Amino acid sequence: MMKTIGITGGVGAGKSKILAYIQTHCNCRILLADEAAHKVREPGNPCYNALVRLLGTDTLEEDGQINRQKMAAKIFADHKLLEAINAVIHPAVKAYILQEIEAEREAGKIDAFFVEAALLIEEGYGELLDELWYIFAQKEVRRKRLIQDRGYSEEKVEQIFASQLSEEEFRCHCKVVIDNSADLGDTYRQIDERLKEAGLSR
Repeated sequence: MMKTIGITGGVGAGKSKILAYIQTHCNCRILLADEAAHKVREPGNPCYNALVRLLGTDTLEEDGQINRQKMAAKIFADHKLLEAINAVIHPAVKAYILQEIEAEREAGKIDAFFVEAALLIEEGYGELLDELWYIFAQKEVRRKRLIQDRGYSEEKVEQIFASQLSEEEFRCHCKVVIDNSADLGDTYRQIDERLKEAGLSR
């Protein structure tokens, strides 16, 4: 029976490295919500026309693709537009993810399907997936990573932190907590234990 697991956590918690490790230590598929969002924005997909109506044709590339930078600039300047875009994209992303989960379940070739998204809890994925895993890292560790690795300003980091769920909220909704504040070796040991408990380790 294929397990479905959601991976979430604050920006800078190190989710990408953890997912890369899981991919090589478990017979699974990993789907990033950002990738799903890119898919549903492509021409021919159900929400494409609605997005073009909201954003305007000046955001389109020559091949009809929506230019991400132009879209981001418009959204940043208009909170109501952001809400309207999210109201189109989020349900489409959820539908796409559920469709992919069902396809993998029918194929019967993998043991687990992992979904990574920053808004797993807010978008109600806890009701759709078997369990949620919270990738935790202390705030100062995340701050340092975002400033050093991504070149973010202190102001941008604070804006990001203010817009995300608190540690308590993440812990309240997630069955598993992986602490990625320190040594990666320690993080990987925690993952090995969780995969073994779930019967998913290779």
